Amino acid sequence: MVHDAATDCICAALLLVENIHKHAALTQSLYQGVLTLSEAYHMSVAEEDIDKSINYCRIFTELAESMLEIIVASPGQGFGDLIILDMILTCVGHHDYEVAEISFNFWYRLSEELYKKNDDQFNSIFCPYIERLITALCKHCQLEPDHEGNPEEGDDFSEFRTRVSDLVKDVVFLVGSSNCFKQMFNNLQSQSTVSTWDVSEASLFIMAAVAKIIIPDENEIVPRVVEAILNLPDNVHIAVKYTSTQLMGELCEWIERHPQMLEPVLNYLLSCMQQKRLANVAATALQNICSTCRDQMGAHFQGLIQIIQAMDTFHVSNDCAVGLLKGAALILGKMPQENVAEGLKQLCAIQLTPLSQIVHTADLLRDGSKGDPTVWLDRLAAIFRNLNPIVTNGHTHPCQSLVEDVWPLLSSACTKYQNDVRITERCCRCIRFTIRCVGKQSAPILQPLVKQMVQLYEVHHHSCFLYLGSILVDEYGTEEGCIQGLLEMLHAFCAPTFRLLEEADGLRNHPDTIDDLFRLCTRFIQRAPVAFLRSSALKYILNCAMVACTIDHRDANVSVMKFLLCPPSLFFVTTI
Repeated sequence: MVHDAATDCICAALLLVENIHKHAALTQSLYQGVLTLSEAYHMSVAEEDIDKSINYCRIFTELAESMLEIIVASPGQGFGDLIILDMILTCVGHHDYEVAEISFNFWYRLSEELYKKNDDQFNSIFCPYIERLITALCKHCQLEPDHEGNPEEGDDFSEFRTRVSDLVKDVVFLVGSSNCFKQMFNNLQSQSTVSTWDVSEASLFIMAAVAKIIIPDENEIVPRVVEAILNLPDNVHIAVKYTSTQLMGELCEWIERHPQMLEPVLNYLLSCMQQKRLANVAATALQNICSTCRDQMGAHFQGLIQIIQAMDTFHVSNDCAVGLLKGAALILGKMPQENVAEGLKQLCAIQLTPLSQIVHTADLLRDGSKGDPTVWLDRLAAIFRNLNPIVTNGHTHPCQSLVEDVWPLLSSACTKYQNDVRITERCCRCIRFTIRCVGKQSAPILQPLVKQMVQLYEVHHHSCFLYLGSILVDEYGTEEGCIQGLLEMLHAFCAPTFRLLEEADGLRNHPDTIDDLFRLCTRFIQRAPVAFLRSSALKYILNCAMVACTIDHRDANVSVMKFLLCPPSLFFVTTI
Protein backbone atom coordinates (compact mmCIF):
# COMPACT_ATOMS: atom_id res chain seq x y z
CA MET A 1 0.00 0.00 0.00
CA VAL A 2 2.70 2.49 0.97
CA HIS A 3 4.81 1.52 -2.06
CA ASP A 4 1.83 2.03 -4.36
CA ALA A 5 1.04 5.41 -2.81
CA ALA A 6 4.66 6.55 -3.12
CA THR A 7 4.70 5.46 -6.76
CA ASP A 8 1.50 7.39 -7.48
CA CYS A 9 3.04 10.47 -5.87
CA ILE A 10 6.25 10.23 -7.92
CA CYS A 11 4.34 9.66 -11.16
CA ALA A 12 2.14 12.69 -10.45
CA ALA A 13 5.26 14.80 -9.89
CA LEU A 14 6.80 13.47 -13.11
CA LEU A 15 3.76 14.67 -15.01
CA LEU A 16 4.54 18.20 -13.83
CA VAL A 17 8.13 18.19 -15.06
CA GLU A 18 7.13 17.92 -18.71
CA ASN A 19 7.41 21.70 -18.38
CA ILE A 20 11.10 21.61 -17.46
CA HIS A 21 11.68 25.35 -17.53
CA LYS A 22 8.90 25.99 -15.04
CA HIS A 23 10.01 23.22 -12.66
CA ALA A 24 13.77 23.05 -13.22
CA ALA A 25 14.75 22.21 -9.63
CA LEU A 26 12.04 19.56 -9.29
CA THR A 27 13.04 18.06 -12.63
CA GLN A 28 16.67 17.73 -11.56
CA SER A 29 15.76 16.13 -8.22
CA LEU A 30 13.30 13.69 -9.71
CA TYR A 31 15.61 12.76 -12.57
CA GLN A 32 18.54 11.96 -10.29
CA GLY A 33 16.29 10.18 -7.81
CA VAL A 34 14.66 7.93 -10.42
CA LEU A 35 18.05 6.88 -11.81
CA THR A 36 18.96 5.52 -8.38
CA LEU A 37 16.00 3.11 -8.43
CA SER A 38 17.57 0.70 -10.89
CA GLU A 39 19.07 -1.44 -8.13
CA ALA A 40 15.77 -1.46 -6.25
CA TYR A 41 14.05 -2.76 -9.39
CA HIS A 42 16.53 -5.63 -9.68
CA MET A 43 15.95 -6.43 -6.02
CA SER A 44 12.18 -6.62 -6.60
CA VAL A 45 12.80 -9.06 -9.46
CA ALA A 46 15.08 -11.20 -7.29
CA GLU A 47 12.44 -11.24 -4.53
CA GLU A 48 9.72 -12.00 -7.09
CA ASP A 49 7.72 -9.01 -5.90
CA ILE A 50 5.73 -8.36 -9.06
CA ASP A 51 3.83 -5.41 -7.58
CA LYS A 52 7.03 -3.50 -6.87
CA SER A 53 8.44 -4.37 -10.30
CA ILE A 54 5.32 -2.91 -11.89
CA ASN A 55 5.65 0.24 -9.80
CA TYR A 56 9.28 0.79 -10.76
CA CYS A 57 8.43 0.26 -14.43
CA ARG A 58 5.67 2.86 -14.11
CA ILE A 59 8.15 5.37 -12.69
CA PHE A 60 10.82 4.71 -15.36
CA THR A 61 8.22 4.97 -18.12
CA GLU A 62 6.69 8.16 -16.71
CA LEU A 63 10.13 9.78 -16.56
CA ALA A 64 10.85 8.79 -20.15
CA GLU A 65 7.53 10.20 -21.34
CA SER A 66 8.16 13.48 -19.51
CA MET A 67 11.63 13.74 -21.05
CA LEU A 68 10.51 12.56 -24.50
CA GLU A 69 10.94 15.86 -26.32
CA ILE A 70 14.48 16.26 -24.96
CA ILE A 71 15.34 12.63 -25.70
CA VAL A 72 14.34 13.12 -29.33
CA ALA A 73 15.84 16.62 -29.65
CA SER A 74 19.22 15.88 -28.04
CA PRO A 75 19.67 12.16 -27.41
CA GLY A 76 22.50 11.32 -25.01
CA GLN A 77 22.78 14.84 -23.63
CA GLY A 78 21.55 16.07 -20.23
CA PHE A 79 17.98 14.98 -19.57
CA GLY A 80 18.08 13.28 -22.97
CA ASP A 81 20.47 10.64 -21.61
CA LEU A 82 19.45 7.31 -23.13
CA ILE A 83 20.12 5.47 -19.90
CA ILE A 84 16.40 5.75 -19.23
CA LEU A 85 15.75 3.63 -22.34
CA ASP A 86 18.09 0.99 -20.94
CA MET A 87 16.13 1.02 -17.69
CA ILE A 88 12.81 0.62 -19.50
CA LEU A 89 14.20 -2.20 -21.65
CA THR A 90 15.35 -3.93 -18.50
CA CYS A 91 11.72 -3.85 -17.36
CA VAL A 92 10.55 -5.09 -20.76
CA GLY A 93 12.79 -8.07 -20.16
CA HIS A 94 10.87 -9.00 -16.99
CA HIS A 95 9.44 -12.52 -17.12
CA ASP A 96 5.87 -11.22 -16.69
CA TYR A 97 4.48 -9.56 -19.83
CA GLU A 98 2.28 -7.26 -17.72
CA VAL A 99 5.42 -5.37 -16.68
CA ALA A 100 6.58 -4.96 -20.27
CA GLU A 101 3.16 -3.74 -21.36
CA ILE A 102 3.38 -0.70 -19.09
CA SER A 103 5.99 0.82 -21.40
CA PHE A 104 4.01 0.41 -24.65
CA ASN A 105 2.63 3.94 -24.73
CA PHE A 106 6.14 5.39 -24.45
CA TRP A 107 7.37 3.36 -27.43
CA TYR A 108 4.34 4.48 -29.45
CA ARG A 109 5.06 8.12 -28.66
CA LEU A 110 8.78 7.77 -29.35
CA SER A 111 8.14 6.19 -32.74
CA GLU A 112 5.63 8.93 -33.58
CA GLU A 113 8.09 11.70 -32.74
CA LEU A 114 10.90 10.08 -34.71
CA TYR A 115 8.59 9.48 -37.67
CA LYS A 116 7.69 13.17 -37.71
CA LYS A 117 11.37 14.10 -37.46
CA ASN A 118 12.12 11.89 -40.48
CA ASP A 119 15.88 11.91 -39.91
CA ASP A 120 17.78 8.69 -40.66
CA GLN A 121 20.74 9.84 -38.59
CA PHE A 122 18.56 10.20 -35.50
CA ASN A 123 16.82 6.91 -36.26
CA SER A 124 20.17 5.12 -36.27
CA ILE A 125 20.77 6.28 -32.67
CA PHE A 126 17.58 4.57 -31.50
CA CYS A 127 17.88 1.53 -33.76
CA PRO A 128 19.74 -0.68 -31.21
CA TYR A 129 17.10 0.02 -28.58
CA ILE A 130 14.27 -0.92 -30.93
CA GLU A 131 16.07 -4.13 -31.89
CA ARG A 132 16.31 -5.03 -28.21
CA LEU A 133 12.66 -4.14 -27.73
CA ILE A 134 11.52 -6.40 -30.58
CA THR A 135 13.69 -9.26 -29.33
CA ALA A 136 12.23 -8.96 -25.84
CA LEU A 137 8.69 -8.75 -27.17
CA CYS A 138 9.26 -11.82 -29.30
CA LYS A 139 10.23 -13.73 -26.18
CA HIS A 140 7.12 -12.52 -24.35
CA CYS A 141 4.98 -13.81 -27.23
CA GLN A 142 6.10 -17.38 -26.73
CA LEU A 143 3.36 -19.82 -25.89
CA GLU A 144 3.82 -22.24 -23.02
CA PRO A 145 5.99 -25.21 -24.10
CA ASP A 146 3.24 -27.63 -23.05
CA HIS A 147 0.55 -25.68 -24.98
CA GLU A 148 -1.58 -27.85 -27.24
CA GLY A 149 -3.54 -26.74 -30.26
CA ASN A 150 -3.71 -23.36 -31.97
CA PRO A 151 -2.86 -20.07 -30.24
CA GLU A 152 -5.87 -19.17 -28.10
CA GLU A 153 -8.14 -16.31 -29.15
CA GLY A 154 -9.93 -13.90 -26.85
CA ASP A 155 -7.94 -14.48 -23.66
CA ASP A 156 -5.60 -11.95 -22.00
CA PHE A 157 -2.46 -13.39 -23.55
CA SER A 158 -3.99 -13.34 -27.02
CA GLU A 159 -4.90 -9.68 -26.56
CA PHE A 160 -1.36 -8.96 -25.39
CA ARG A 161 0.05 -10.59 -28.53
CA THR A 162 -2.25 -8.43 -30.63
CA ARG A 163 -0.95 -5.30 -28.88
CA VAL A 164 2.62 -6.49 -29.45
CA SER A 165 1.86 -6.92 -33.15
CA ASP A 166 0.48 -3.36 -33.32
CA LEU A 167 3.51 -1.96 -31.48
CA VAL A 168 6.01 -3.77 -33.70
CA LYS A 169 4.25 -2.40 -36.79
CA ASP A 170 4.63 1.12 -35.38
CA VAL A 171 8.31 0.94 -34.42
CA VAL A 172 9.73 -1.36 -37.09
CA PHE A 173 10.52 1.50 -39.49
CA LEU A 174 13.37 2.46 -37.16
CA VAL A 175 15.19 -0.81 -37.80
CA GLY A 176 13.75 -1.64 -41.21
CA SER A 177 11.17 -4.35 -41.82
CA SER A 178 13.65 -6.45 -43.80
CA ASN A 179 16.17 -6.33 -40.95
CA CYS A 180 13.46 -7.32 -38.47
CA PHE A 181 12.42 -10.17 -40.73
CA LYS A 182 16.02 -11.29 -41.02
CA GLN A 183 16.49 -11.09 -37.24
CA MET A 184 13.48 -13.36 -36.69
CA PHE A 185 14.60 -15.74 -39.44
CA ASN A 186 17.96 -16.08 -37.73
CA ASN A 187 16.05 -17.03 -34.58
CA LEU A 188 14.33 -19.77 -36.55
CA GLN A 189 17.54 -21.12 -38.00
CA SER A 190 19.19 -21.33 -34.60
CA GLN A 191 16.44 -23.55 -33.17
CA SER A 192 15.68 -27.22 -33.54
CA THR A 193 12.08 -27.90 -34.60
CA VAL A 194 11.14 -30.35 -31.87
CA SER A 195 12.63 -28.87 -28.71
CA THR A 196 11.89 -25.19 -29.22
CA TRP A 197 8.71 -24.98 -31.27
CA ASP A 198 7.48 -22.14 -29.00
CA VAL A 199 10.48 -19.97 -29.91
CA SER A 200 9.93 -20.68 -33.61
CA GLU A 201 6.23 -19.85 -33.38
CA ALA A 202 6.93 -16.52 -31.63
CA SER A 203 9.46 -15.57 -34.32
CA LEU A 204 6.93 -16.40 -37.03
CA PHE A 205 4.34 -14.30 -35.19
CA ILE A 206 6.62 -11.23 -35.22
CA MET A 207 7.41 -11.86 -38.90
CA ALA A 208 3.67 -11.90 -39.66
CA ALA A 209 3.33 -8.50 -37.98
CA VAL A 210 5.76 -6.87 -40.42
CA ALA A 211 5.18 -9.04 -43.51
CA LYS A 212 3.01 -6.49 -45.32
CA ILE A 213 5.66 -3.81 -44.79
CA ILE A 214 8.36 -5.91 -46.46
CA ILE A 215 9.59 -4.46 -49.75
CA PRO A 216 7.90 -6.69 -52.37
CA ASP A 217 11.17 -7.05 -54.31
CA GLU A 218 13.03 -8.55 -51.31
CA ASN A 219 14.82 -11.65 -52.58
CA GLU A 220 17.18 -12.67 -49.81
CA ILE A 221 15.17 -13.78 -46.77
CA VAL A 222 11.51 -14.01 -47.79
CA PRO A 223 12.02 -16.73 -50.45
CA ARG A 224 13.77 -18.87 -47.87
CA VAL A 225 10.98 -18.28 -45.35
CA VAL A 226 8.29 -19.19 -47.88
CA GLU A 227 10.21 -22.28 -48.96
CA ALA A 228 10.61 -23.35 -45.34
CA ILE A 229 6.87 -22.97 -44.70
CA LEU A 230 5.96 -24.92 -47.83
CA ASN A 231 8.17 -27.76 -46.60
CA LEU A 232 7.14 -27.90 -42.96
CA PRO A 233 7.23 -31.50 -41.72
CA ASP A 234 3.97 -33.24 -40.88
CA ASN A 235 4.93 -33.58 -37.22
CA VAL A 236 5.47 -29.85 -36.66
CA HIS A 237 3.48 -28.39 -33.75
CA ILE A 238 0.03 -27.23 -34.89
CA ALA A 239 0.63 -23.72 -33.51
CA VAL A 240 3.71 -23.37 -35.72
CA LYS A 241 1.68 -24.47 -38.74
CA TYR A 242 -1.11 -22.07 -37.78
CA THR A 243 1.15 -19.03 -37.46
CA SER A 244 3.08 -20.02 -40.60
CA THR A 245 -0.19 -20.06 -42.53
CA GLN A 246 -1.08 -16.67 -41.11
CA LEU A 247 2.33 -15.38 -42.21
CA MET A 248 1.78 -16.73 -45.71
CA GLY A 249 -1.39 -14.66 -46.04
CA GLU A 250 0.38 -11.54 -44.78
CA LEU A 251 3.03 -12.00 -47.50
CA CYS A 252 0.37 -11.49 -50.18
CA GLU A 253 2.02 -8.36 -51.63
CA TRP A 254 5.36 -10.16 -51.91
CA ILE A 255 3.65 -13.13 -53.58
CA GLU A 256 2.02 -10.76 -56.08
CA ARG A 257 5.50 -9.69 -57.23
CA HIS A 258 6.68 -13.31 -57.35
CA PRO A 259 3.94 -15.06 -59.36
CA GLN A 260 6.01 -18.25 -59.67
CA MET A 261 5.27 -18.84 -55.99
CA LEU A 262 1.50 -18.50 -56.36
CA GLU A 263 0.64 -22.07 -57.33
CA PRO A 264 2.68 -23.81 -54.60
CA VAL A 265 1.28 -21.37 -52.03
CA LEU A 266 -2.29 -22.10 -53.18
CA ASN A 267 -1.65 -25.83 -52.93
CA TYR A 268 -0.28 -25.34 -49.41
CA LEU A 269 -3.34 -23.31 -48.34
CA LEU A 270 -5.74 -25.85 -49.84
CA SER A 271 -3.99 -28.57 -47.85
CA CYS A 272 -4.37 -26.50 -44.68
CA MET A 273 -8.06 -25.81 -45.33
CA GLN A 274 -8.70 -29.53 -45.20
CA GLN A 275 -7.39 -29.64 -41.63
CA LYS A 276 -10.04 -28.63 -39.10
CA ARG A 277 -7.72 -26.63 -36.86
CA LEU A 278 -6.19 -24.72 -39.79
CA ALA A 279 -9.26 -24.19 -41.97
CA ASN A 280 -10.13 -20.66 -40.82
CA VAL A 281 -6.61 -19.24 -40.86
CA ALA A 282 -5.98 -20.81 -44.28
CA ALA A 283 -9.23 -19.33 -45.64
CA THR A 284 -8.24 -15.87 -44.35
CA ALA A 285 -4.79 -16.21 -45.91
CA LEU A 286 -6.37 -17.26 -49.20
CA GLN A 287 -8.68 -14.25 -49.07
CA ASN A 288 -5.66 -11.94 -48.64
CA ILE A 289 -3.96 -13.49 -51.65
CA CYS A 290 -7.13 -13.32 -53.76
CA SER A 291 -7.62 -9.65 -52.87
CA THR A 292 -4.02 -8.70 -53.65
CA CYS A 293 -3.12 -11.01 -56.55
CA ARG A 294 -6.31 -10.39 -58.55
CA ASP A 295 -4.71 -10.35 -61.97
CA GLN A 296 -2.69 -13.53 -61.42
CA MET A 297 -5.55 -15.37 -59.72
CA GLY A 298 -7.75 -15.23 -62.82
CA ALA A 299 -6.00 -18.33 -64.15
CA HIS A 300 -6.89 -20.14 -60.91
CA PHE A 301 -10.53 -19.04 -60.75
CA GLN A 302 -12.02 -22.44 -61.54
CA GLY A 303 -9.89 -24.00 -58.83
CA LEU A 304 -11.17 -21.35 -56.44
CA ILE A 305 -14.76 -22.19 -57.42
CA GLN A 306 -14.08 -25.81 -56.48
CA ILE A 307 -12.74 -24.72 -53.10
CA ILE A 308 -15.83 -22.56 -52.50
CA GLN A 309 -18.11 -25.45 -53.47
CA ALA A 310 -16.43 -27.63 -50.84
CA MET A 311 -16.04 -24.80 -48.32
CA ASP A 312 -18.63 -26.05 -45.87
CA THR A 313 -16.88 -29.42 -45.62
CA PHE A 314 -13.68 -27.66 -44.51
CA HIS A 315 -14.93 -26.44 -41.08
CA VAL A 316 -14.62 -22.83 -42.24
CA SER A 317 -16.51 -20.22 -40.20
CA ASN A 318 -19.14 -18.14 -41.95
CA ASP A 319 -17.05 -14.97 -41.56
CA CYS A 320 -14.12 -16.66 -43.31
CA ALA A 321 -16.45 -18.00 -45.99
CA VAL A 322 -17.76 -14.48 -46.62
CA GLY A 323 -14.17 -13.23 -46.82
CA LEU A 324 -13.25 -15.88 -49.36
CA LEU A 325 -16.26 -14.96 -51.51
CA LYS A 326 -15.15 -11.34 -51.32
CA GLY A 327 -11.76 -12.37 -52.68
CA ALA A 328 -13.37 -14.41 -55.45
CA ALA A 329 -15.57 -11.46 -56.47
CA LEU A 330 -12.55 -9.14 -56.61
CA ILE A 331 -10.80 -11.59 -58.93
CA LEU A 332 -13.90 -11.91 -61.10
CA GLY A 333 -14.05 -8.15 -61.51
CA LYS A 334 -10.59 -8.21 -63.10
CA MET A 335 -11.39 -10.97 -65.59
CA PRO A 336 -12.38 -10.34 -69.25
CA GLN A 337 -15.97 -9.13 -69.46
CA GLU A 338 -17.08 -12.16 -71.48
CA ASN A 339 -16.09 -14.41 -68.56
CA VAL A 340 -17.71 -12.37 -65.80
CA ALA A 341 -21.31 -13.48 -66.32
CA GLU A 342 -20.50 -17.19 -66.28
CA GLY A 343 -18.14 -16.84 -63.32
CA LEU A 344 -20.78 -14.89 -61.36
CA LYS A 345 -23.40 -17.50 -62.21
CA GLN A 346 -21.16 -20.22 -60.77
CA LEU A 347 -20.38 -18.23 -57.64
CA CYS A 348 -24.01 -17.32 -56.98
CA ALA A 349 -25.41 -20.79 -57.71
CA ILE A 350 -23.47 -22.15 -54.73
CA GLN A 351 -25.37 -19.69 -52.48
CA LEU A 352 -28.74 -19.61 -54.27
CA THR A 353 -29.40 -23.35 -54.21
CA PRO A 354 -29.44 -23.72 -50.40
CA LEU A 355 -31.15 -20.33 -49.98
CA SER A 356 -33.93 -21.41 -52.32
CA GLN A 357 -34.38 -24.67 -50.42
CA ILE A 358 -34.67 -22.78 -47.13
CA VAL A 359 -37.09 -20.15 -48.45
CA HIS A 360 -39.37 -22.76 -50.01
CA THR A 361 -39.53 -25.07 -46.99
CA ALA A 362 -41.09 -24.62 -43.57
CA ASP A 363 -38.15 -25.80 -41.46
CA LEU A 364 -37.48 -24.07 -38.16
CA LEU A 365 -34.62 -21.58 -38.17
CA ARG A 366 -31.50 -21.86 -36.08
CA ASP A 367 -29.47 -18.65 -35.99
CA GLY A 368 -26.07 -19.04 -37.62
CA SER A 369 -26.72 -22.59 -38.87
CA LYS A 370 -26.72 -23.57 -42.53
CA GLY A 371 -30.52 -23.53 -42.29
CA ASP A 372 -30.46 -19.82 -41.46
CA PRO A 373 -31.14 -17.76 -44.61
CA THR A 374 -28.92 -14.93 -43.35
CA VAL A 375 -25.87 -17.18 -43.86
CA TRP A 376 -26.55 -17.36 -47.58
CA LEU A 377 -27.84 -13.80 -47.88
CA ASP A 378 -24.60 -12.50 -46.36
CA ARG A 379 -22.53 -14.58 -48.75
CA LEU A 380 -24.57 -13.42 -51.73
CA ALA A 381 -24.23 -9.80 -50.58
CA ALA A 382 -20.45 -10.19 -50.30
CA ILE A 383 -20.27 -11.27 -53.94
CA PHE A 384 -22.26 -8.34 -55.33
CA ARG A 385 -20.65 -5.84 -52.97
CA ASN A 386 -17.14 -6.61 -54.19
CA LEU A 387 -17.83 -7.30 -57.86
CA ASN A 388 -16.96 -4.26 -59.92
CA PRO A 389 -16.27 -5.25 -63.55
CA ILE A 390 -15.29 -2.62 -66.08
CA VAL A 391 -18.33 -1.81 -68.25
CA THR A 392 -17.94 0.60 -71.15
CA ASN A 393 -20.72 3.09 -71.88
CA GLY A 394 -23.59 1.68 -73.85
CA HIS A 395 -22.79 -1.94 -73.05
CA THR A 396 -24.97 -4.23 -70.98
CA HIS A 397 -23.63 -4.95 -67.53
CA PRO A 398 -22.53 -8.61 -67.42
CA CYS A 399 -24.35 -9.08 -64.10
CA GLN A 400 -27.69 -7.61 -65.19
CA SER A 401 -29.40 -10.84 -66.21
CA LEU A 402 -28.33 -12.61 -63.04
CA VAL A 403 -29.62 -9.75 -60.86
CA GLU A 404 -33.01 -10.14 -62.56
CA ASP A 405 -32.86 -13.91 -61.95
CA VAL A 406 -31.93 -13.45 -58.27
CA TRP A 407 -34.66 -10.89 -57.58
CA PRO A 408 -37.66 -13.31 -57.35
CA LEU A 409 -35.89 -15.37 -54.65
CA LEU A 410 -34.95 -12.27 -52.65
CA SER A 411 -38.52 -11.02 -52.99
CA SER A 412 -39.85 -14.35 -51.72
CA ALA A 413 -37.46 -14.21 -48.77
CA CYS A 414 -38.68 -10.71 -47.87
CA THR A 415 -42.27 -11.90 -47.95
CA LYS A 416 -41.71 -15.13 -46.01
CA TYR A 417 -39.62 -13.56 -43.26
CA GLN A 418 -41.38 -10.19 -43.08
CA ASN A 419 -41.99 -10.65 -39.34
CA ASP A 420 -38.28 -11.20 -38.64
CA VAL A 421 -36.40 -7.90 -38.69
CA ARG A 422 -33.01 -9.64 -38.60
CA ILE A 423 -33.64 -11.55 -41.82
CA THR A 424 -35.47 -8.66 -43.47
CA GLU A 425 -32.47 -6.39 -42.87
CA ARG A 426 -30.17 -8.94 -44.50
CA CYS A 427 -32.53 -9.22 -47.48
CA CYS A 428 -32.51 -5.45 -47.91
CA ARG A 429 -28.73 -5.39 -47.59
CA CYS A 430 -28.38 -8.03 -50.29
CA ILE A 431 -30.80 -6.18 -52.61
CA ARG A 432 -28.88 -2.97 -51.94
CA PHE A 433 -25.61 -4.47 -53.19
CA THR A 434 -27.19 -6.08 -56.23
CA ILE A 435 -28.54 -2.66 -57.23
CA ARG A 436 -25.21 -0.95 -56.52
CA CYS A 437 -23.47 -3.61 -58.62
CA VAL A 438 -25.41 -2.99 -61.86
CA GLY A 439 -26.57 0.61 -61.18
CA LYS A 440 -29.35 1.91 -63.40
CA GLN A 441 -29.43 -1.36 -65.31
CA SER A 442 -31.39 -2.79 -62.38
CA ALA A 443 -34.41 -0.82 -63.68
CA PRO A 444 -36.52 -3.95 -64.51
CA ILE A 445 -36.82 -4.78 -60.79
CA LEU A 446 -37.40 -1.19 -59.64
CA GLN A 447 -41.20 -1.08 -59.84
CA PRO A 448 -41.89 -4.47 -58.17
CA LEU A 449 -39.26 -3.72 -55.55
CA VAL A 450 -40.78 -0.37 -54.57
CA LYS A 451 -44.27 -1.87 -54.49
CA GLN A 452 -43.18 -4.65 -52.13
CA MET A 453 -41.15 -2.28 -49.91
CA VAL A 454 -44.15 0.02 -49.44
CA GLN A 455 -46.51 -2.85 -48.67
CA LEU A 456 -44.21 -4.48 -46.11
CA TYR A 457 -43.27 -1.18 -44.47
CA GLU A 458 -46.93 -0.29 -43.96
CA VAL A 459 -47.35 -3.45 -41.90
CA HIS A 460 -44.02 -3.90 -40.10
CA HIS A 461 -42.22 -0.51 -40.07
CA HIS A 462 -38.78 -2.05 -40.64
CA SER A 463 -36.52 0.98 -41.12
CA CYS A 464 -34.25 -0.95 -43.48
CA PHE A 465 -36.85 -0.29 -46.19
CA LEU A 466 -36.31 3.45 -45.71
CA TYR A 467 -32.56 2.89 -46.06
CA LEU A 468 -33.09 0.83 -49.22
CA GLY A 469 -35.32 3.61 -50.52
CA SER A 470 -32.43 6.07 -50.11
CA ILE A 471 -30.28 3.76 -52.27
CA LEU A 472 -32.94 3.82 -54.99
CA VAL A 473 -33.10 7.62 -54.87
CA ASP A 474 -29.32 7.80 -55.10
CA GLU A 475 -29.30 5.58 -58.19
CA TYR A 476 -32.44 6.80 -59.98
CA GLY A 477 -33.16 10.26 -58.53
CA THR A 478 -31.69 12.03 -61.56
CA GLU A 479 -33.77 10.00 -64.03
CA GLU A 480 -36.75 12.11 -65.11
CA GLY A 481 -38.98 9.09 -65.62
CA CYS A 482 -38.33 7.75 -62.11
CA ILE A 483 -38.71 10.85 -59.96
CA GLN A 484 -42.51 10.76 -59.64
CA GLY A 485 -42.49 7.10 -58.67
CA LEU A 486 -39.80 7.72 -56.05
CA LEU A 487 -41.79 10.63 -54.61
CA GLU A 488 -44.85 8.39 -54.35
CA MET A 489 -42.66 5.91 -52.49
CA LEU A 490 -41.64 8.67 -50.06
CA HIS A 491 -45.26 9.70 -49.48
CA ALA A 492 -46.21 6.08 -48.83
CA PHE A 493 -43.38 5.80 -46.29
CA CYS A 494 -44.23 9.06 -44.51
CA ALA A 495 -47.71 8.20 -43.20
CA PRO A 496 -46.75 5.04 -41.24
CA THR A 497 -43.49 6.65 -40.16
CA PHE A 498 -45.18 9.71 -38.64
CA ARG A 499 -47.75 7.50 -36.91
CA LEU A 500 -44.91 5.47 -35.39
CA LEU A 501 -42.99 8.54 -34.22
CA GLU A 502 -46.11 10.18 -32.77
CA GLU A 503 -46.58 7.33 -30.31
CA ALA A 504 -45.54 7.85 -26.68
CA ASP A 505 -41.73 8.08 -26.64
CA GLY A 506 -41.81 7.35 -30.38
CA LEU A 507 -38.74 9.41 -31.17
CA ARG A 508 -36.72 7.86 -28.36
CA ASN A 509 -37.81 4.31 -29.16
CA HIS A 510 -37.18 4.46 -32.92
CA PRO A 511 -33.86 6.24 -33.59
CA ASP A 512 -33.10 3.96 -36.56
CA THR A 513 -36.31 5.05 -38.24
CA ILE A 514 -35.36 8.72 -37.80
CA ASP A 515 -31.86 8.04 -39.08
CA ASP A 516 -33.07 6.25 -42.21
CA LEU A 517 -35.96 8.62 -42.92
CA PHE A 518 -33.77 11.70 -43.02
CA ARG A 519 -31.06 9.90 -44.95
CA LEU A 520 -33.76 9.24 -47.55
CA CYS A 521 -34.84 12.90 -47.52
CA THR A 522 -31.25 14.12 -47.82
CA ARG A 523 -30.78 11.91 -50.88
CA PHE A 524 -33.85 13.52 -52.44
CA ILE A 525 -32.37 16.98 -51.87
CA GLN A 526 -29.11 15.82 -53.47
CA ARG A 527 -30.68 14.06 -56.47
CA ALA A 528 -34.07 15.67 -57.14
CA PRO A 529 -34.23 18.87 -55.08
CA VAL A 530 -36.92 20.73 -57.00
CA ALA A 531 -39.38 17.82 -57.06
CA PHE A 532 -38.76 17.14 -53.38
CA LEU A 533 -39.23 20.77 -52.32
CA ARG A 534 -42.52 20.93 -54.21
CA SER A 535 -43.72 17.78 -52.49
CA SER A 536 -46.82 18.02 -50.30
CA ALA A 537 -44.95 16.02 -47.65
CA LEU A 538 -42.20 18.61 -47.19
CA LYS A 539 -43.80 20.67 -44.43
CA TYR A 540 -44.53 17.54 -42.38
CA ILE A 541 -40.98 16.31 -42.88
CA LEU A 542 -39.61 19.70 -41.75
CA ASN A 543 -41.84 19.71 -38.68
CA CYS A 544 -40.63 16.20 -37.83
CA ALA A 545 -37.00 17.29 -38.32
CA MET A 546 -37.38 20.24 -35.96
CA VAL A 547 -38.67 17.93 -33.22
CA ALA A 548 -36.25 15.10 -33.98
CA CYS A 549 -33.13 17.29 -33.93
CA THR A 550 -33.21 17.18 -30.13
CA ILE A 551 -33.03 13.38 -29.95
CA ASP A 552 -30.19 12.02 -27.84
CA HIS A 553 -28.90 9.47 -30.37
CA ARG A 554 -25.75 10.15 -32.32
CA ASP A 555 -26.56 8.57 -35.71
CA ALA A 556 -30.15 9.81 -35.76
CA ASN A 557 -29.10 13.32 -34.75
CA VAL A 558 -26.37 13.45 -37.38
CA SER A 559 -28.83 12.36 -40.06
CA VAL A 560 -31.41 14.99 -39.06
CA MET A 561 -28.84 17.78 -38.88
CA LYS A 562 -27.34 16.83 -42.22
CA PHE A 563 -30.81 17.15 -43.73
CA LEU A 564 -31.47 20.51 -42.07
CA LEU A 565 -28.05 21.86 -43.02
CA CYS A 566 -28.46 21.17 -46.72
CA PRO A 567 -27.92 24.40 -48.74
CA PRO A 568 -30.52 26.75 -47.20
CA SER A 569 -31.35 28.28 -50.57
CA LEU A 570 -32.96 25.00 -51.60
CA PHE A 571 -35.77 25.46 -49.10
CA PHE A 572 -36.84 28.66 -50.84
CA VAL A 573 -36.98 27.19 -54.34
CA THR A 574 -40.55 27.25 -55.63
CA THR A 575 -39.98 27.52 -59.37
CA ILE A 576 -37.29 26.46 -61.77
